[in-house]
Amino acid sequence: MTKRSPIQYGLLTLKGVAMGAADVVPGVSGGTIAFISGIYEELITSINRINLNALKRLKNEGIKSFWSHVNGTFFIFLFSGILISIVSLAKIVSHLLETYPVLLWSFFFGLIIASVWIIVKTLDKWSPGVVVSMCLGALMAYYFTTINSVATIDGNWYIVLSGAIAICAMILPGISGAFILLLLGSYDKVLGAINDKDILTIALFGLGCVIGLFSFARLLKFLFGRFKNITVAVLAGFMIGSLNKVWPWKETISTRLNSHNESVPFIQENVLPANFSGEPQLIYAIVLACIGFLGIVLLEKFSSKKSR
Repeated sequence: MTKRSPIQYGLLTLKGVAMGAADVVPGVSGGTIAFISGIYEELITSINRINLNALKRLKNEGIKSFWSHVNGTFFIFLFSGILISIVSLAKIVSHLLETYPVLLWSFFFGLIIASVWIIVKTLDKWSPGVVVSMCLGALMAYYFTTINSVATIDGNWYIVLSGAIAICAMILPGISGAFILLLLGSYDKVLGAINDKDILTIALFGLGCVIGLFSFARLLKFLFGRFKNITVAVLAGFMIGSLNKVWPWKETISTRLNSHNESVPFIQENVLPANFSGEPQLIYAIVLACIGFLGIVLLEKFSSKKSR
């Protein structure tokens, strides 16, 4: 269990807020925020500690030993931040996506470019296997961003399944859980449930998240332990491929109706700013991309300084 000061726990909550905000947006991954803020491996390790051994500790040694073993305080502060963010920012992010899409996506574009640069710096050494793994990760993520959404399927079981699949993406840097929900046709239903306080849908989605989280985190823990360099290269590739989704200037090819019976973009195509049908806002877009880039760089320097 990592010891932290009150200020560090406050920063951990803010990282949770950033993760929650990212997970609300289709195209941005909360796992990316966890990775670049230096808590990714601790998160995966802590999730893996919630197992039968932890339950034995609870039974034989008491709550204090159990809490320390599973890094409970870490979870409390991190997930409090995520919950606060999702509940409070869901409507704000939705509004920004509708009103200022070019500027918001520009900010995320700069953020992800900086994230790739920082993650690549953590590679111990380059090899043909690392390069191939990064390219495969990029191609896989790019392919995901080009898939059209499937039709929504009604049924509680599908909400549980959507949660299990989406949470796997949410903890992978570069793969957006919200975007996976969009592909599955469950994004509007889940976001609407959060806004409308639909407890049943939220509970079913949460159940799916728990199932997916504990099964997938064990695989990631194994990969980080045995093939760390290759795993980091694949994750960096995921983030490179996801840039296709967050490109700010898009033309809408077709639309769909959301849960509020409103017409929203469905299939979009990336275009150059000069070919954009609306106001490209190029200067503001560049400024916001630079702010996103510098924000991540400063966060990384601050985290490195704290570690030293």
